[in-house]
Amino acid sequence: MCLILTSWQSHPEYPLVVLANRDEFYERATDPMHWWDDHPHILAGRDRADVKGQSGTWMGISKTGRFAAITNVRAPSEKNPDAQTRGEITAQFLKSADSPEGFIDVHGHTFNRYNGFNLLATDLSDKDPVLVWLSNRVLMGKSLRPRKVMHPQKLNPGIYGLSNGMLDTPWPKVQHRVGAFAQLLAMDTGEFKRSEHYLRAMEDMTQAPDDYLPQTGVSYEWEKALSSAFIRTPNYGTRSTSLIRIRKDGRYEVIEKLFNAEKELDTQVFEGQLENFHNARA
Repeated sequence: MCLILTSWQSHPEYPLVVLANRDEFYERATDPMHWWDDHPHILAGRDRADVKGQSGTWMGISKTGRFAAITNVRAPSEKNPDAQTRGEITAQFLKSADSPEGFIDVHGHTFNRYNGFNLLATDLSDKDPVLVWLSNRVLMGKSLRPRKVMHPQKLNPGIYGLSNGMLDTPWPKVQHRVGAFAQLLAMDTGEFKRSEHYLRAMEDMTQAPDDYLPQTGVSYEWEKALSSAFIRTPNYGTRSTSLIRIRKDGRYEVIEKLFNAEKELDTQVFEGQLENFHNARA
């Protein structure tokens, strides 16, 4: 994932709303969102196994209300080409029965085997669910360094933006899309309407002014291309926009719109009722 907007316990009808763009090289072999044959309780896209036999997912939910999403931390100077694929972490959490904090306690010692990432995770079937954010990198001055101790941050109710920096890093595309997301949430009555308004809000191709470009270590031309919410270059761009809305009665709606370098390809809609859901709010 490259841009994730999240509403956590901030809407009267939806404990969780997620709106996200996934940017990737068009040549990377990927299956769109689907119920996995080998883990039928997981609804997620899937990267097909690479030459090392590794695969994973960038975002997904489970039938019991588990949610996880991951973004890369953009730091080309410290990228390890032999690192394990970060999508493994998201898939592992969706398969697990551990709480978000318990999962990190068990697996956190492995997280520096991966290049930089941000993880969002929750389990809405918990009696008192939490949404946690964790990065395996920490900002020290102007440099990113591996995090030595993996302590997740519990997020308070609110609206959050996450891209390829740290949580709520004030990149223009994050700030502008968070504002648009907040407006859409304010107009949402909790009846799974206006989905197209959410999806269209993520198709903004406005690039940041030069003075506001992030400085992440890539070339000016690449920094500029990556500064829009929706990215389109000949070889790399936004391949999907996804909307997840989970209502306090356990009903869910998941929509995924797919793109290639030239056009929109398809839209998928998944609706249903979560199992063992305890997150009702008065």
